[in-house]
Amino acid sequence: MSAVMKILLSQQPADPQWGEQALLSFVSTGALIHLGADAGEWLRQIQRAGRRLDGQGIKQVCLSGEGWDLERRYAFYQGFYNPRGKQSLYLGEMPVAEQAQLDALLECTRWVREITNGTPEDIYPQSLSEQAAEFIRRQAPEAVSTRFIVGEELRELGMVGIYGVGRGSDRPPVLLELDYNPSGDDSTPVLACLVGKGITFDSGGYSLKPSDVMLPMKSDMGGAAMVSGALALAIRQGLKARIKLFLCCAENLVSGNAFKLGDILTYRNGVTVEVQNTDAEGRLVLADGLINASETGCRYLLDAATLTGAAKVALGRDYHGVFSLKEQDAFALCQLARSQQEQCWPLPLAAWHLPMLSSSFAELGNIAGAEGTPGATTAAAFLSRFVGKGVDQWLHLDLSASYQKNANDLWAPGGKGHGVRTIAAWLQQVAQS
Repeated sequence: MSAVMKILLSQQPADPQWGEQALLSFVSTGALIHLGADAGEWLRQIQRAGRRLDGQGIKQVCLSGEGWDLERRYAFYQGFYNPRGKQSLYLGEMPVAEQAQLDALLECTRWVREITNGTPEDIYPQSLSEQAAEFIRRQAPEAVSTRFIVGEELRELGMVGIYGVGRGSDRPPVLLELDYNPSGDDSTPVLACLVGKGITFDSGGYSLKPSDVMLPMKSDMGGAAMVSGALALAIRQGLKARIKLFLCCAENLVSGNAFKLGDILTYRNGVTVEVQNTDAEGRLVLADGLINASETGCRYLLDAATLTGAAKVALGRDYHGVFSLKEQDAFALCQLARSQQEQCWPLPLAAWHLPMLSSSFAELGNIAGAEGTPGATTAAAFLSRFVGKGVDQWLHLDLSASYQKNANDLWAPGGKGHGVRTIAAWLQQVAQS
């Protein structure tokens, strides 16, 4: 077994022999991370250093010396993570309360990353919903109850989106309804709901994706993973409000039983939707979750999904897109993300975007086909039609930054867990409102 390398922080520049403005240098006892003059960039520099050390094949490290607070330790972990595993990271001594905070953050982030990286053979609708339920239940066993609606029962209950998208697979679609109720009183109002897109593999259906685009589509359940990890983290942080979680889980495959272009879905709220593209399936399953969430009487509602390529074109892989019909709510969530060292950016959404989703045969089409229409915005507009009028605040996150197909200087390939802290902080914020 190789020796453990100590990692120390330094505000001094590296000796010239390590290169101009070198991020890392090495001494007999370990490695120095040279933070540079801009304190606003220090967390990013630490994460880059963690990524670089892992890339050099260094697998056993210990954070040592002064300057390692919670945020810096977490930043190093984010960069040092490798989906193949085999790392050993000792985070150093810290106060008990800080250790508990960091342990919760690491456990929840790691769970999101690992389940997002799971293969489509292992992570399918039933296993995703069960693993999410079990992970959250572990945080507060007495306060969590669950209901699984599976296969034909979805059709019988009118959940036409999840059932329609998932019916092409031999593995049935599932809606998980999870109730976190720390009061133990069934009459306690539901304060907020989380809804997550759980497409465990997305072939595109009959609107088939090319292979290079289809390859990372095991990650299309990133929204379900994100909201599950965020609720678990908020519980670990002491959340006292009643929250319901809805995971809309299905495989979007091609078969003789798969849904087809031209099908019309009639949702329980009376809205009819023409399927104009089977690869715009995420919004179809989320619609059921949003209807169910609205029926709880919640005041606050947030959904998260790896929903559109358009958001990635607009924002790249660094920021999540945030939408709300109330502009100030989207801006407030982005401010909250900054306080959690995460990145979101508000994108436009107005009531007049909804008519862009036109159909000759139904109230809505599931895509906006006209040239120049904003794809991420019209997807959000579609979802807005399924949010009940009694909801005071609705936020939609298009998770552009949840997954990296390839590594970069900050992130290993695969799931990132980027967004977990923001959603958990939002839950804490609305619980105190």
